Amino acid sequence: MRYFVTGGSGFIGKRLIRNLLDCPDSTVWFLMREDSRHKLPELSAFWGPGAVRAIPVTGDVLHPELGLTAADRAALVRQVDHFFHLAAIYDLRAGPGPQMAANVGGTREAVRLAAALDAGCFHHMSSVAAAGMYDGVFREDMLDEAEGLWHPYFSTKHEAEQVVRRECRLPWRVYRPGLVVGDSRTGEADKADGPYYFFKLIQKMRRILPPWMPALGIEGGRINIVPVDYVVNAMQWIAHREGLDRQCFHLTDPALRRVGDVLNIFAHAAHAPSFSLRVNTALLNFLPAWIHQGMTALSPLRRLREAVMAELGLPDGIMGLLNWPTRFDSRQARAALEGSGIVCPPLESYAAAVWDYWERHLDPELSVERNLRAQVAGKVVLVTGGSSGIGLAAARRVADAGATTLICGRDGGRLAAAAAEIGKEGASVQAYQVDLADLAACEKFVQQVLADHGQVDILVNNAGRSIRRTVDASYDRFHDFQRMMQLNYFGAVRLTMGLLPSMVARGGGQVIVISSIGVLTSAPRFSAYIASKAALEAWAGCAAAEFADLGIVFTTINMPLVRTPMIAPTAAYRHAPAITPEEAASFVVRAIVAKPVRIATEVGQAGRALQVLAPRVAQTILNAALRLAPAEEADGTPATQDASPELLAMQQLLRGVHL
Repeated sequence: MRYFVTGGSGFIGKRLIRNLLDCPDSTVWFLMREDSRHKLPELSAFWGPGAVRAIPVTGDVLHPELGLTAADRAALVRQVDHFFHLAAIYDLRAGPGPQMAANVGGTREAVRLAAALDAGCFHHMSSVAAAGMYDGVFREDMLDEAEGLWHPYFSTKHEAEQVVRRECRLPWRVYRPGLVVGDSRTGEADKADGPYYFFKLIQKMRRILPPWMPALGIEGGRINIVPVDYVVNAMQWIAHREGLDRQCFHLTDPALRRVGDVLNIFAHAAHAPSFSLRVNTALLNFLPAWIHQGMTALSPLRRLREAVMAELGLPDGIMGLLNWPTRFDSRQARAALEGSGIVCPPLESYAAAVWDYWERHLDPELSVERNLRAQVAGKVVLVTGGSSGIGLAAARRVADAGATTLICGRDGGRLAAAAAEIGKEGASVQAYQVDLADLAACEKFVQQVLADHGQVDILVNNAGRSIRRTVDASYDRFHDFQRMMQLNYFGAVRLTMGLLPSMVARGGGQVIVISSIGVLTSAPRFSAYIASKAALEAWAGCAAAEFADLGIVFTTINMPLVRTPMIAPTAAYRHAPAITPEEAASFVVRAIVAKPVRIATEVGQAGRALQVLAPRVAQTILNAALRLAPAEEADGTPATQDASPELLAMQQLLRGVHL
C-alpha cells in the first residue's frame, strides 16, 4: 500500500505513519515544511527500521495544493492508495485567523491535491468539536445539526468537515476522535493541551492539601477522552475495511463521564485530594444574558477573570467548555472495528500513565532553565545580600541565564569573592558594597545603580538578618527589634521605592520578596525576625494591588529553613531538615519564570491554613516545640546543646519551620 499523510510529524500523524510502516511493502509520503526538516532524524528514530520507506515531500497546508512542486505532483499521480489529511491546529489558545487558514483552507487544498493526484481514498481527521455544543446525542451521520460553534476550533473543524463532504470527489471517510491524550500504555504525548490544562491545578492542590482532605471542585458537562493509540489503531483499521466510504466514525469512549468525574480520576492518579464537593457550573446558565455581558464589559471583573485564568494556567474560552452537553453515538465505529480487538480502554486504566508522563516530561516547570533564559537574558537583575547563601546561589543562576547581574552586600571582601566565583563559571556580575540598613547609603546606592544601568528589571529583596531569641529573653534588648526592622523592612522598602519609578516608566518589572515560612506559621523564638518579614510582606501586598495594572509584579517567597551561615551557630539546627542555598535559588527562579503572587512549601501552606482554621491548635503545637528546643545561653548567644530526639521528631513533622 502507498500512502500520503499531512501532519505526519504531529502527535497523531507520526504514530499513524509508524503503524503504516509496519507493513513491509508500504510506502509513505508525508508533507513537511522546509523549515521543519530538522525534525527528520528524530522522526526516523521514532519510526525505526521502516523509516527508509517514509519519504518527506516539501510543502505547506497554507499554499495551493499544499505547495507541492510540479515535479512532485507528477511523480505522485495515481501512486497514492490512501490520502490521510491530519494537518490542523489543535490548540485552544490559537486565534480564529490562523485556525481558519490551517483547518479550513488547509483541508480545501488537501482535497484539491488528492484529486490532482487521483488518489484512492481521502481520509479526513476531524474532531468531536465539529458538533459544537449540541445538546443531546450527536450521531455519526449528523453534521448540519451542530450548534453552539462559538469557539474558533469548533467552527473551523465543522467547516473543514463540510469542505470534505461537499467538495471531495474521491471516496472519503471522516474520523472524529474525542479529546486525545497520551498513549494508554506509556502515557507518552508530545504536548499538553485539552484535559492537560487542568493538571497544574491538580498539582497545586496536591502541594497544598493532604490527599485525604476533601476539596471543592466543579461538576460540569460531559467530556470524552481517548488515548492516542486507540485513535491511531482504530483509524488504520477502518481505513482498510471495504464498503465504508462516505461515512463518519466517532472514535470516542462509550462511557459517559462528567468533568468532575474526569478531574477526580486524574486527582486519584496524582495522589491529590478528591474533588468531593462539586459546584455545578450549569447554574451559571440561569444568570440573564445581560449579566454575563456586563461582567465581561466591566474592566475590573474582566481583569479579575484574566488573572484567575492565568494563575490556573487555563486558556481563554476553556471555561465555556465545562458545560459541554454533547453525547456521542459511536455505533458505526464499533461496528467497523468488530473482530479487530480494538476497543477504547476505560480512562481509569490509563490515567496514572498519562499523569506520570506529564509530570515527568511535559510539566512546564521542567523547562525552567530555558524559560529562565527567556525571562532574564539582556535584563538587569539586582540581588541584595548576594555575597553568600541564597543571594549568591540566585545570582549565579540568573547570571548563567544571561542577565546583567548586580549583587550588593556590606562586606567588600566577600562580594569580591562571590563575583570571582561566578566569573569562574563564565558569567559575570557587578558587585556594590552598601549597607542597606543605612537609608542614606541606600539612597546613594539607588542613584548609582540607575546611573550605571539605567534600570533594574527584577529586584530580589534577599538581604536580611535573623535573631533566634524568645520574647522573655528580649525584655532589655529592644534594639534587636529595631535592627531587624531597619534592614529587613525599612532597607528593603527604601530600595524598592527608589527603583519603582523607573519600572513604571518602562511599563514593567518584578519585585521578589524573600520572606520566611515563619510568617505563615508564627514560629516561636523569632518574633523580631518574623515581625520584620511580615511587615515587608504586608507592604508588598499593598504595593502589588496599586501597581497591578502598570505591569509591576510582586512575588513573595516564604522560604523554609535554609542551611546558610545564618543558622550555622545554632546547634539545634545541625540535624534539622533544611534545604540548600541552591534549592532556595530554585524558588527564586520559579518566581521569575512563573511570576506567582506567593511561593511556599506544603508545610508552610498547611501552617497558614491551621493558623486560620484552628489557631489554638497551632499555638499548642508550636508551644510544645518551643519547650522541646534548647534555650539561648544567658548572654543571648545561641544554645550549644544539640536537639533532643523529641525535637528532631518535631522538626521532621514541621519540616522547614524555624524552631
